[in-house]
Amino acid sequence: MKKALALVLAVAMSLSLVACGGAPSSAPASQPASQPADSTPAAPAPTSIRVVTTYAGTDSNAQNYKDAVAAWEKETGNTVEDATATSNEEFKAQVLADFETGSEPDVLFFFNGADSNSFIEGTPKVVSIDEIRSVYPDYASNMKDDMLGASPVDGKNYSVPVNGFWEGLFVNKDVLEACGVQVPDANTTWDQFMEMCETIKGKGYTPIATSLGEIPHYWFEYCIYNFLAPATHNVLPTKDAGNAQHQAWIDGIGDIKALYEAGYLPKNTTSAKDDEMFALFTGGKAAFWLDGSWKVNGVAAACGADADNNIPADEEQLSHFTVTYVPGKNNRKTTDIIAGLSSGYFITQKAWADPDKQAAAVSFVQFMTSDEQVAKFCEASGNLTTALKAGVKVDDSKLNSLQKAGLDMANGATGTAGAVQDQFQGETRNPVFVPGMANIVTGKADIAASVDEVIDLIAAAQG
Repeated sequence: MKKALALVLAVAMSLSLVACGGAPSSAPASQPASQPADSTPAAPAPTSIRVVTTYAGTDSNAQNYKDAVAAWEKETGNTVEDATATSNEEFKAQVLADFETGSEPDVLFFFNGADSNSFIEGTPKVVSIDEIRSVYPDYASNMKDDMLGASPVDGKNYSVPVNGFWEGLFVNKDVLEACGVQVPDANTTWDQFMEMCETIKGKGYTPIATSLGEIPHYWFEYCIYNFLAPATHNVLPTKDAGNAQHQAWIDGIGDIKALYEAGYLPKNTTSAKDDEMFALFTGGKAAFWLDGSWKVNGVAAACGADADNNIPADEEQLSHFTVTYVPGKNNRKTTDIIAGLSSGYFITQKAWADPDKQAAAVSFVQFMTSDEQVAKFCEASGNLTTALKAGVKVDDSKLNSLQKAGLDMANGATGTAGAVQDQFQGETRNPVFVPGMANIVTGKADIAASVDEVIDLIAAAQG
């Protein structure tokens, strides 16, 4: 699931923007790997490439992705076999399993941190940007190389990002009003937030809608962040005596358990699906929902938006929702947020070995990461963090009330950290994610022992 404060100030909700400049030029899309960059080979016959992304479900860019794919197919004559799915731990595991069985796609939009380690370690199953540029010298030339998301395995760049993300606290203002509670702001502390939750619970509402049995990582991130700081949040814990990260993880997860024990989470939080919890929030049964900027479209859809038919959300309905900072404590300021760049487009060795698919894959990624497309994706997803050399700009007049609230939140950020979950992957997360978090909050697993188990699994995975 990241960058300097200057980037965070750019991270924002669904921003309308004007990209400076157009898509970069590239080597001819028809050029196979065996051809030098200045050759002019015969154009290959149209081909089909298999693509997997996370632009599905209520992701704010689901429709933009579909539109872009259709435009690329029309422009090139190629076709896309799309296997896009909603991102969760099951999706990640399936992607990694596909690489293990030789079923990987030709192009993959995926996380560029530890999640991608397994298909880069040893002989990489994806192609580095340097290798691609040896044949297509203008590949990703519109991007800043130091923001492309170098792999923790070998420091090389393999993926080309589109736009970044932020994580924030969505608020149902109707629930707060019914409970006589004010919307949390930049000055709200964790203790004050707990008092709000107690009041909301007392009025018969659920304070926090969340699925700890399916997607526990948002609260995991911020509760640990509360015991750290932007500069230290991304450091993995060790078992060393007095290790600050180790204690921060124990204390942070302890706060999640405290939320559960206080009755501030839904009674079925350990078994309910994420979409059930989101419906609880948008349906006026719960006050708060912690998620990423990609959830903007989900809130808009609950307010009448229809991306397929270009129908915007009903502004009156949307005005009943907002997004704000997650209240902080200890060294973390409430205005320190989690944000950055965490995903990008990979081209697999499978596609690279086939001259026609190679050319199509390069053309596809170039199209999807052009200045024009990145601008559209930034506008819909709610942030301006990109690796574009030209950057993007915001036209406030095109933003709805929820988008403006997100922009205000991002512009007021005092610090940023990437999501620490990006530093470890797959089954190493299980003791504190799924099913671990559900076991922890219900008392079936010990917090310290679970953290130690994660540390051991990380060590074993690293060999």
